[in-house]
Amino acid sequence: MTRLRLGPLLRYVDGDGGGTATVWVEADRPSTAEVRCGDGAYGTSRTFRIAGHHYALIPVTGLTPGTDTPYEVLLDDRRVWPPEDSRFPPSTIRTPAVPDPELRVSFGSCRWASPPHDEPDPIGPDALDTLATRIAGDPAAARPDVLLLLGDQVYADETSKATRRRLAERRDLSEPPGAEVADYEEYTHLYDESWSDPAVRWLLSTVPSCMIFDDHDLIDDWNTSASWLADMRAKPWWQERVLGGLMSYWVYQHLGNLSPGELAADKLYASVRAEPDGTELLRRFASEADRDPACARWSYRRDFGRTRLVMVDSRAARVLAERDRAMLDEAEARWVRDQVLDGRRTEDRGAAGGGPGGPPGRGPYDHLLIGTSLPWLLPPFIHDVESWDSALCGGERGPRWARFGERLRRAADLEHWAAFPDSFEELAALIAEAGSGPDAPATVCVLSGDVHHAYVAEPSWTAGDGPDARIVQLTCSPVHNSVPGYMKLGFRFSWSGPARRLGHALIRHGRVARSSVNWRKTGGPWFGNQLMTLTLRGRSADLRLEQARARGRAPEAGPTPGAELVTVQERSLTP
Repeated sequence: MTRLRLGPLLRYVDGDGGGTATVWVEADRPSTAEVRCGDGAYGTSRTFRIAGHHYALIPVTGLTPGTDTPYEVLLDDRRVWPPEDSRFPPSTIRTPAVPDPELRVSFGSCRWASPPHDEPDPIGPDALDTLATRIAGDPAAARPDVLLLLGDQVYADETSKATRRRLAERRDLSEPPGAEVADYEEYTHLYDESWSDPAVRWLLSTVPSCMIFDDHDLIDDWNTSASWLADMRAKPWWQERVLGGLMSYWVYQHLGNLSPGELAADKLYASVRAEPDGTELLRRFASEADRDPACARWSYRRDFGRTRLVMVDSRAARVLAERDRAMLDEAEARWVRDQVLDGRRTEDRGAAGGGPGGPPGRGPYDHLLIGTSLPWLLPPFIHDVESWDSALCGGERGPRWARFGERLRRAADLEHWAAFPDSFEELAALIAEAGSGPDAPATVCVLSGDVHHAYVAEPSWTAGDGPDARIVQLTCSPVHNSVPGYMKLGFRFSWSGPARRLGHALIRHGRVARSSVNWRKTGGPWFGNQLMTLTLRGRSADLRLEQARARGRAPEAGPTPGAELVTVQERSLTP
């Protein structure tokens, strides 16, 4: 009898009312996977095999726009979802109306898997778990139309006690890489642990999700610098780790980011499905992607009506040669620019004005979301330290300072956009261009995580009047993790006046060019397990930050029966 090993995950749902969706599953043996919906919509796919595991990404067609229809998953004609003993409502596929008056986008990053529900949680309630409980308790209430998971969906280098026990059954943990994951099979344990949590499993089955990796999906500080990478490649266990990480990311996260049309055009996906076992094909792809970032594109674009999401890979696409450092290689940067400006160029809009699907005189979207796991705008002091350190590593103050800069870069995780100054400025220029002109969107929001706290920052341009759109950096992290007290103090200090003056002194020492933008914090910092939600209606945008708290207790107080999402900030981003 074929069993459902993991999933289902509702991934892509057509944002323009096209009536299509994709559902990801993992079975315990080769099988035919089906999705049957209450309104007659249907999809089927044969599983493909990777390293002894069996997966399917099922395209569902015939969905009725503006409906919320329950669905079932069958393997070899036997229903395997929903479980007979499920305490949750039926999983559903909600399709947008055309035109859809409202879009809710919830986002965050950095999630350690929750412990079993009968064990205490030392870092407090999981925001995803708590969101699932709220939605399940009132299925008719407002819920996210899409969930953006902005990195560190799994932690390959910080494993739980349960995972360490499983690893110890396979190998000697006294040998490197010790209690960290070593290969593809061990990565599957991480996804089992993270996505088998009953509440999170149900949530991901009924709310569409978009994902991108960050460093802990592979290892802390992944692709910090060329010398870091050389040191890692010298370790005997690293090659198997990076191959397992990229292969598992492709299977568990990346494929679901793509539309059915993109999947149909994906040559690797077609080849893997055509083989009895696609392991070696995927392994070769991962090896090429690791050796040459230009061989793979992990970034992607999604349009939700008149909201555009461009999700940017800020980890694997890096150029690390010290004199040519860039967050994105040339081809990747060009692709991002094309996606942001698609339909905005005058020659593309035609004489009537307006972009594809837009009214005359309007661009192709009312809101632009740029997803990048690493914040574009950091607390100013941290930004200045990273820019200064980048100059030192590049030899601006000589070889002894360069060696010091590299040691500091690794020790303090100085590898955000600020550590790639040319890329920071290129993104600033692109945002300004996208947000300017008579057909500018109402907002350009940069959505990020990584830094284990939340804040809102708004830039101003040092030359000219700046863009017409409202530009905001929205950072939300963690979903379920912790931050030491000393780091909280450090983050708070990094926004202060004295910290700015100290940062300016470092900039002068490093002979760093003046940035084209200044910015200020307009919200936060907030600490806790949390999610941000953007609600977009026409050209208006509202922001809400919610924290998961045990009922009647402070966020740090530890678990008690029951938890809730508490609103700690709510504001409009548009006049």
